[in-house]
Parts: sequence; C-alpha cells; structure tokens
Amino acid sequence: MADGAMTATFLAVIGGASLLAVTARRLRPVDRLPSLEGWALADRSLGPGWTWLLLGGTIFTAYTFTAVPGLAYGNGAPAFFAVPYTVIVCPLAFVLLSRLWSVARRHGYITAADFVRGRYGSPPLALVVALTGILATMPYLALQLLGIRAVLTAGGVYPRGAAGDLVLVGLFAGLAVATYRHGLRAPTVISALKAVAVFVSLTAVTWLVLARLGGPGPVFEGAAQRLGGPALLLSPAQQPAYASLALGSALALLMYPHVLTAGFAADGPRTLRKVSVALPAWTGLLALFGFLGIAALAAGVRAPRGGAEAAVPMLVDRLMPAPLAGLVFAAITVGALVPAAVMSIAAATGFVRNVYVEYVHPTATPKRQVRIAKAVSLTAKVGAVAFVFGLRDQDAVNLQLLGGVWILQIFPAVAVGLFTGWPHPRALLAGWAVGMASGTYLVVREGFSPIVPLGTGARPLEIYAGLAALLLNLTVVVAGTAVLTRLAVPRPADTTDLPSRLTVRRRPETGANNP
Repeated sequence: MADGAMTATFLAVIGGASLLAVTARRLRPVDRLPSLEGWALADRSLGPGWTWLLLGGTIFTAYTFTAVPGLAYGNGAPAFFAVPYTVIVCPLAFVLLSRLWSVARRHGYITAADFVRGRYGSPPLALVVALTGILATMPYLALQLLGIRAVLTAGGVYPRGAAGDLVLVGLFAGLAVATYRHGLRAPTVISALKAVAVFVSLTAVTWLVLARLGGPGPVFEGAAQRLGGPALLLSPAQQPAYASLALGSALALLMYPHVLTAGFAADGPRTLRKVSVALPAWTGLLALFGFLGIAALAAGVRAPRGGAEAAVPMLVDRLMPAPLAGLVFAAITVGALVPAAVMSIAAATGFVRNVYVEYVHPTATPKRQVRIAKAVSLTAKVGAVAFVFGLRDQDAVNLQLLGGVWILQIFPAVAVGLFTGWPHPRALLAGWAVGMASGTYLVVREGFSPIVPLGTGARPLEIYAGLAALLLNLTVVVAGTAVLTRLAVPRPADTTDLPSRLTVRRRPETGANNP
C-alpha cells in the first residue's frame, strides 16, 4: 500500500497539472475564428521557452523514462544508445524542423502529409504518409498509459483490480477533456509543470542514490558484479547494432507526427534553431535515468520477471522519503500526459487533413474540421485505453517497435523532399512499400527484436532493422526514379516552392511568444 504522504504529494502534483490545463483557455486569442491551425498548432505562436518545454516534453516520454533504465537494469551498456540517439536528433532538428516550418507556414501546411501532397502532387503518396504516421503513433500513445501503470504499480499508488483501472481512466479523462477544449495549448502549459517536476525530482533521486550507495564507483562496481562485468561495456560485436540503432532512431523520431506537430507550433524557424541547441538538457535527464537503472542493480532491486521498467520506481520507493517518492511518481505520470495529448492531437489532425478533407468532405469548413479533429482525438485516447486493457503489455511494446521501423520509411518522401524534388512519386511509393514489408519481416522474423543479423557466417553483422529497411527503401527510390525518368513517365505538378535559405523573417504578430 502507498504511504499517505506519498499519495498526498502525488495527488497534489496531478491536481496542479489539472489546474494548469484549465488555464489554457486564457491563452487563446478571443478574436480568432475556430481553425485547425489554432486548435492543433496553437496558431503557430509558441516562443523559444514554450517550444523548448513542449518539444522536450513531447520527445522525452514517460515510457522513455522507464524503458531506458529498465533496459539498463536488464542489459547494461546497450541501453545507453538512447543518449547519442537524442543528441543526434538536435542537429537534425536544427536543419530539418526549421526548414520544414518555413515551407509549412508559407503554404499553410499543418502535417507532413500536407507537405508531401504539395511537393509531389501525389494524393496516394500523401495518404500513405498520413496513415503511416497514424499507425505508428497509436501504439506509442498506448505505451504512455503502460508507463503510468508500471510506475504507479511499483510505487504502490495503483490499486489492484477495477479500482486501479479507474485511477488510470480518471487521469486520462482529465487530459482528454482539456485537450478536447483547448487543443495543443493544454499540453503546452502542462509541459511547464512536467519540466519542473522531472528536473527537481530526478536531481534529488540521483543525489540520494549516490549518497546512499557511496558514489559512482561503488554503483558501477556493484552493477558489474550482478551483470557479470563486461555487460557494462560494449563488445566489438555490439557496436554496429548500437550505432545503427542510435542513428535510425534519431531519423525516425523527427518523422513522428507528434514531434512535427510540436515543432510546427513554434513562432518561427529561428525559435526552432534556438530550441534545438537547448534540447540536450533533456538528454542529460535521460542519461541520469539510465544511470538509475544501473543503480537499481547495485542496490539489489529485484524487478518482477518481464517487468524491468519497474526497477527504478522500486528503487525510489525503497530509498526515498515518502513525499519525495510521491513527487517522482507524479513527475513521471505528468511526463506521460504531455506526449499522450500531443500524439492524440497529431493523429486527429493527420486524419482530418489528409483523409477526411481529401477523400470524404473536401468542402468541410474550418469549424467542422476542428469539430471532427476533436472527436477523433477523443476516440484515439479511448482506443489507447481499450488497447491497454484488452491486450498484453508486450503486444503494445511489439507494435511500438514496429511503429519505429514503419515511420522511418517516410523519411525519403519528407526529409529528402525538403531539399530536392528529384525523386519520382511512384518510386517513393514503391520504396515505401518495400521498406514497410522488409522492415516488418525482419523484425517479426527475429521475434520482435529491433536488431537483426545481416549476412552469413559465425558472426553476421547486426544492425537496426529500421535502418536496413530504409536502405532498401532508398535503393528502390533511386533506381525507380532513374528508370521512370528514362521512360519519361510524367510527374504530377509540384506546387511547393522551397526557401533558398533556412531563415525566413518572423511573422510580426502581437503576443507571438504566448501559446
């Protein structure tokens, strides 16, 4: 059972998040007509501070903060691929997000599929980009719920049976109402509380762990003894898998709809470049969470079989005073609410813009588009809850693993298209299909492992399945474009002009730094 002080602290932080979500209505301009851009992108008005909070809070999810230390607890050094991966994201975001924002703002694009539709003039290509984003996002959304449940269960805050399910539904219901009413502004204001709670609680936990266990040396020595020593170091055979997983994950992350939605909400490319430079502060948090997984080993924490993600919550529950433990659990819970809200908004926006308006109701008014997006966003959250209660946790993990492989296959259409229109849209479609099929086959063949062996012999090269599928995808795109160009197969009209420079003048608008 949870300690009363722990529960009180937990409820106080969650209540604060709910109050912040309510204040989001004060940040909406009263003289604006309803629009999908206003609801889904906060009118593209977020300044550097808010964008840093929202983008960092969206990228670094609660499941990341439990899965990385869980992987470190079970496997040692390979878990830390997440640190270089999130570092690689920063220069990529510096270039890609700022350039994509400039194009999107100029043409009124709200989703990546909007850009693909204008760049290549191909509705089928835009459709597969939108559906791939939605397909990859849904299991990611469900994992936020799993992260909450794992943390609260380990801390004793999650009651068993129907009562616990009601707690989870109640947490998500508050988020659903706030998001339905205020769109992206709700997770934006909550992200401020997430940053404060996570930074403060993690600093306190790390300090206490080092004090109790005698410093970094004893922590790593104790963990090495339990893992068998070499597991805390990468072997030469593990290095290709480590490097390819870091690179492939970084390329995939920027293609996720929720990350692009958070980026599109910025007030200009200069803001995005500033934020990209400051994002490594969140990466430092992730490294500390990974260290806590090592510390859980050294402290002798015994996580349940198949539940390594509970190792750090169990360590916190063991070592920390009840009020501070409640703060940690609340911080991780709030950490799930921000990305979950942005994911549901992104999925709903992609459906409305690239499926509903394109194929069902082309003359839908802005007000109707917002109404449909709100309904789809709510449906996505309900579906995530049903998914968590209806399937095994491992099913969600497996689907999210496939989602990372799938979302990487739209990289040629989106990222390459930002710099050149040379690829033929039919070749891009063929490359996408080959990448999706090959990536799925490789992952399923290896029992849903992200690392797959290539080649034959005693020691085949092991790399990330998504990156292997992307290489096949790009090969098909290059070869297919060359053949189609030689055969003079006509291309649809390209209606998207790209900026000659990465910078554009910021839009002059009063209150541009408010969400």
